[in-house]
Amino acid sequence: MRNYLFYLCLLLLSGSSLSATAQERNIVRDLQRYEPGQGRVTIHQDPRLEALVGRQNPAGDGVLKVSGYRVQVYAGNNSREARDQAQNTGNRVKNYFPEMKVYTSFISPRWLCRVGDFRSIEEANAAMRMLKSTGVFREVSIVKEQINIQL
Repeated sequence: MRNYLFYLCLLLLSGSSLSATAQERNIVRDLQRYEPGQGRVTIHQDPRLEALVGRQNPAGDGVLKVSGYRVQVYAGNNSREARDQAQNTGNRVKNYFPEMKVYTSFISPRWLCRVGDFRSIEEANAAMRMLKSTGVFREVSIVKEQINIQL
């Protein structure tokens, strides 16, 4: 009899932990559920984010690509000097702002150096103002691009 009670308690506890896990995975949908007399919440996000809610180890390398903004600090032509200049500009950004991610790439027909992974244009604008305030970077502008979000 004691064994049956023990297993019953164990079953109830495991069931409650499963429902808590299911609740974590559906928190986005729960927030959007309409209840009379209360406000309505609408969440606009990439569906891949909802799939990751409640997961311990996300699949892949832990980076999610989403639409966002970067600050462009250099754009040159397709020469070797332009490549060196793009890399030098990236190194100068790292010297002034070591916490910012720097992306140097060749997108035909020019070499580009872009900085940061900003979800909103306001964040990108603040970074652009910081870069301009150094007086070192002349070609500073905000560009819309796919950014990396660390998971």
